Amino acid sequence: MTAHSVEDIKKNSRALRGTLLDSLADPITGAIADDDQTLIKYHGSYQQDDRDLREERRQQKLEPAYQFMIRTRTPGGVITPSQWLKLDAIASTYAERGLRITTRQAIQFHGVVKRELKATMQAINAALVDTLAACGDVNRNVAIAANPLQSDVHATVYATAAALSDHLLPNTRAYHEIWLDEERIAGTPEQDPIYGEAYLPRKFKIGFAMPPTNDVDVFAQDLGFIAVIEGGRLAGYNVAVGGGMGATHGDPETYPRIADVIGFVAPHDVIATAVAVVTTQRDWGNRAQRKRARLKYTIDDRGLDALKAEVERRAGFALAPARSFRFDHNGDRFGWVDGHDGRAHLTLRILSGRLQDGTDGALQTGVREIAQLLQDIDGAQLRLTPNQNLVVANVDAAHRAQVDALVAAHGLDTHARATPSRLAAIACVALPTCGLAMAEAERYLPSFIDTFEALLDRHGLCDAPIHLRISGCPNGCSRPYLGEVALVGKAPGRYALRLGADHRGQRLNTTYRENVDQTGIVEALDPLLARYAAERLPAERFGDFLVRARVIDPPRPIAIALQEAAA
Repeated sequence: MTAHSVEDIKKNSRALRGTLLDSLADPITGAIADDDQTLIKYHGSYQQDDRDLREERRQQKLEPAYQFMIRTRTPGGVITPSQWLKLDAIASTYAERGLRITTRQAIQFHGVVKRELKATMQAINAALVDTLAACGDVNRNVAIAANPLQSDVHATVYATAAALSDHLLPNTRAYHEIWLDEERIAGTPEQDPIYGEAYLPRKFKIGFAMPPTNDVDVFAQDLGFIAVIEGGRLAGYNVAVGGGMGATHGDPETYPRIADVIGFVAPHDVIATAVAVVTTQRDWGNRAQRKRARLKYTIDDRGLDALKAEVERRAGFALAPARSFRFDHNGDRFGWVDGHDGRAHLTLRILSGRLQDGTDGALQTGVREIAQLLQDIDGAQLRLTPNQNLVVANVDAAHRAQVDALVAAHGLDTHARATPSRLAAIACVALPTCGLAMAEAERYLPSFIDTFEALLDRHGLCDAPIHLRISGCPNGCSRPYLGEVALVGKAPGRYALRLGADHRGQRLNTTYRENVDQTGIVEALDPLLARYAAERLPAERFGDFLVRARVIDPPRPIAIALQEAAA
């Protein structure tokens, strides 16, 4: 079979249809055709296999244990209790390992087999949730601050971001024909005014941040909108472009990058600005080298001033000067927070975003029972955070005690007894299902946190909030390059140790040790934590200390420089 390039597959896909219907109907294999493995991503799914079973199945002369991951498109991770109950039932019926909250505020289902893939997709749509454009070379799930501190402004920001998510969906009926059995309309494939016939050169990510919390890591996004709140009202957004976490080990042409702030727009200009940025990247992005096809490389190759000028030309207006803003941190705020309207919001710690029943508690059951309690309460929500946690939002006073009782009964109260570092840790899925994983991440996080906490305890630092992130490969789904301490997988049991990002998501970290196992990681961190305990300034964070003490020489904090210039 001739191997086709991704660009050819997209151009010849007939608006993302390909031969997916034939692949799904093929009873001989649990896989789908090679080209369709590219196209199914645009429908919100990846073909994977259980890597724990690969060798055993190879020896038995069986094909790999093919399965599919499905990811929802849930802008800002806002889900009603009724929707949650339907998604929970899907996980129990079709998937493995419960539900997983992603760093883009989506739900992932793992382990769905091909013969049940269509039924799973239909069940998701019956919950009034879809998966279109959750993956692929298009704009993906729009991340939105889960901020419960300013509920009225959050509602405004959410409405704008959700409208933008809908506006940037691919113009195709393929999703409805393939998964929902809607009838094909005769004629040529649909024309897409935003994406064209070949879609974008690579994936595209948008995030909306609400200072003072940068929980979306807005400078890690291709396109970021930073809400400017003046007098308690939304004045507009500062626009940031060119963030991205992916890289390739040993390849200096690839690198993580934090975004540049290029100006300010009014709320009604958000969609026009986003379309201008997306279409500029569509036309200017590198289609010859996928590893250099993200917007960050387009900016570095063409120049920030050139990109800004082109965006303004396409949008039809000039961006105003950026306005002052400040971030305090990029983590979540746990426990109860009172909203402006008498309702309250409870943020729960969900380690690695994995909600399933197990030895640590009946987490999936607990959230299910909370959703059952709140499903008839007007305005109640479950919000997925960009840090893989869960906010039980808009709880009225009459139900707060009942929520607390369910949280305690099912072991969902870890936020009340965890160290700050355990609360802030993030990990990607990695093994056994991610085909890109080089090392463990989600499965390694619990034991490594135990080791890390023992180190902190040795130096009297258990109360020190240090952001820890683990990624199974350098592609950066867990945003490891913004961790004060980060492990980036290189091989089974071996990681690049990166240090020195700040706690606001405004400075990248730097490689400190290149290829080390856990023993090497501990040996590297131990003396640094000892110095931090002895030499830190009042309220100084670990990443900032490493920079001040010249332990590392970090990349220039571009976002901070532009923020100060705007102020």
